[in-house]
Amino acid sequence: MSTQPRVRMYATATCPYCIRAEQLLLHKGVGEFDKIRVDLDPARREEMMKASGRRTVPQIFIGDYHVGGCDDLHALDRAGKLDALLRGEPA
Repeated sequence: MSTQPRVRMYATATCPYCIRAEQLLLHKGVGEFDKIRVDLDPARREEMMKASGRRTVPQIFIGDYHVGGCDDLHALDRAGKLDALLRGEPA
């Protein structure tokens, strides 16, 4: 039995893609996740860039798996793979 992995999203306050990604996660039943505001803490942006290799927000991680941005999250959902990841099953 898998445990539900922690979801981590690097975001800014006004990013429309961050808002869309958050809405999808909430729709999928992710009640709590780590929302890291890189606009408030430049060190966290550096952390995000090291972890993801990308500069843009959002950057979403489900457990140790780097999903990518909002479009990547929605693509996983359309492909039917997001629910499994959220349950802790391999990508």
